[in-house]
Amino acid sequence: MDTAAPLLPLLIDRLEPLRHLCALYGVDRLEVFGSAAKGLFDPASSDLDFIVQMTGQREPGYARRFCSFADELEVLFGRPVDLLTESMIHNPYFRKDVDASRRLILEL
Repeated sequence: MDTAAPLLPLLIDRLEPLRHLCALYGVDRLEVFGSAAKGLFDPASSDLDFIVQMTGQREPGYARRFCSFADELEVLFGRPVDLLTESMIHNPYFRKDVDASRRLILEL
């Protein structure tokens, strides 16, 4: 039985523009974690936490593309966004918390 919280309407309502941004910035996979994935999201104060997998990580311009994608997510959702990659998650306690709540949003 799936006990995951339903996806936030905020994410569902913006799925097509999000898919467009992912294609534009070379995103292969995007997951949400934290309060938005756990059903604890507070529209008045919560940010959105994402894990991204992008193409061309060793190519020139990757860092600019990553930061621009994060900025575009903040504009799309109208709130602060924390954007991480797998390699940014070093702390094992944080990793455990992330892994317990992460949910796939898009895979291109």
